[in-house]
Amino acid sequence: MPEDGSWEYSLYIPNDPRAVTVSRRTLRLILTMHGLIRLVDVAELLAAELIGNAVLHTKGPAALRVRWSPPATLRIGAWDADPEPPDAPARLADVTGDESGRGLALVKACSDLWGWQPLSRFGNRGKYVWCEVGAGQPGVTNRAS
Repeated sequence: MPEDGSWEYSLYIPNDPRAVTVSRRTLRLILTMHGLIRLVDVAELLAAELIGNAVLHTKGPAALRVRWSPPATLRIGAWDADPEPPDAPARLADVTGDESGRGLALVKACSDLWGWQPLSRFGNRGKYVWCEVGAGQPGVTNRAS
């Protein structure tokens, strides 16, 4: 059973393709330990797409951020050092056979809400791309399930 209180984790990663796997496995452990096992599959997919985009399209470090907000919202986000906005997601039906370019289309299709925001702190610039999924509680829609 998910906890009643909110929590948040951040994982800072290098610009390395292996960071996607590290992020997915870390997220799986976090959700399992907090009793949110039913969200693991969709959350791993979303995190892999967000972190994969950060590692593939930028040159600097990145970070995975995971936040639980009661009663039933999981926010997954990726920070990277590139302040340029992400490309608008294509329609998923238009990219299903493609090897790349599906990232944000999958995020849009599998989450309840997604967005991005530019960041600037202490002279550092970048962006934060995030998505939210509900935990399937009564009154919470979850298109991903």
